[in-house]
Amino acid sequence: KLLSPKLESIVLIGRHPETADAINRDRKNPHYLSSVTLDANVHASCQLTDALAQPLIIFAVPTSGTRETAMTLAAAGLSPAAVLLSCAKGIEKHTGDRMSQILREVFPLNPIAVLSGPNHAEEIATGLATCAVIGSEDHALAVRLQELFTTPTFRSYTSDDLAGIELGGAVKNVYAIAAGMAHGLGLGDNAVAALVTRALAEMTRLGTALGGRMETFAGLSGVGDLIVTCFSEHSRNHRVGLALGGGKTLEEAVAALGMVAEGVPNTLSIHEAARRVGVRTPIIDAVYSILYEGKSAPLAMRELLTRDPRPEHS
Repeated sequence: KLLSPKLESIVLIGRHPETADAINRDRKNPHYLSSVTLDANVHASCQLTDALAQPLIIFAVPTSGTRETAMTLAAAGLSPAAVLLSCAKGIEKHTGDRMSQILREVFPLNPIAVLSGPNHAEEIATGLATCAVIGSEDHALAVRLQELFTTPTFRSYTSDDLAGIELGGAVKNVYAIAAGMAHGLGLGDNAVAALVTRALAEMTRLGTALGGRMETFAGLSGVGDLIVTCFSEHSRNHRVGLALGGGKTLEEAVAALGMVAEGVPNTLSIHEAARRVGVRTPIIDAVYSILYEGKSAPLAMRELLTRDPRPEHS
């Protein structure tokens, strides 16, 4: 929807033939953003080979499917000249790899970039204003993508800190679940504001240990994405946390959502990464204990508030 006025053609590659048929017939996705009409130059397909002739490949699959999708595309013979842009927010379970690292492993020759920021699809698709950051080690590539992803309602910035951009986009999902739980438990605005503030400190501590730069976490892919995901009604992770805080089980919360909430698997992979580098992450640990160890949300939140006192900046 954002790029169709600027490009000759766009191919959406999906998994469900009935959805692809509906998009091609009705110009709408019947399952997601069904009120949004797509332009005539957008075509849907379930054939991954339809991507092979494209100069730009945007990876917007769930993080758990990025490696498999990339390997399938590589096996199909993708040109090394095709630009690969990752928009998925998360890190891989067990390996701790960021999405750009997976793409680089599978596609050693292709130009690679990432895009992140406070970018809920529900608002972008209806023309509401937003900003994003595009990261690449190739500055000229980042500038070319910046030009493509700049419209009167979508403003893009560039950076060469891929680690910081991707880690901010991944870790904020966990904090959105925590913020949702705090809202669901009725802890009040003061508590949620404090939680999100401490989450930013924790994100920066972990993100810099994993290779990101401190200033990136103060930018769009860090604090920007953290704010919108922790407070927006569009945030899937916040809605999962809200349901957990309201007494639902994780299974009930995910089932009610009806779509992927990246923060659930991200909590496992990010908790693993934090343990590998030995960084103190009490908020991540609390969410992990609720999702994967069966601890109740009220108890986990109470334990967060009653930890030993400490200086704010330490």
